[in-house]
Amino acid sequence: MANQNAKGFKRLINACFFSAAGFKATWIHEEAFRQEVILFVISTPLAIWLGQSIVEKLLLIGSIVLVMLVELLNSAVEAVVDRVGFEHHELSARAKDIGSAAVMMSLAWAATTWALILL
Repeated sequence: MANQNAKGFKRLINACFFSAAGFKATWIHEEAFRQEVILFVISTPLAIWLGQSIVEKLLLIGSIVLVMLVELLNSAVEAVVDRVGFEHHELSARAKDIGSAAVMMSLAWAATTWALILL
């Protein structure tokens, strides 16, 4: 559990370690996140090469970063729902479906961004 008494720089250092643990857990347990990281690794050099301006490059790269951010949040929601229980519950299913919809919207946004900039 987080040290509730940590202040200032120590709190910042602790937060970095907790964030690293979150990335590691997501990498280990979420295949979709691994796929999106691979997409990021492939698309970033393409964005740098294909983007005409710094703004285009940032939009191309940022749209993929957005997908990964939404996936992290979706994975957190799913982990909490699974922690509560594995039996089917309408609200649990709704929470997972909404998270999934958010990921799908971020993917559609990324695809639209790439298509409009490159075409």
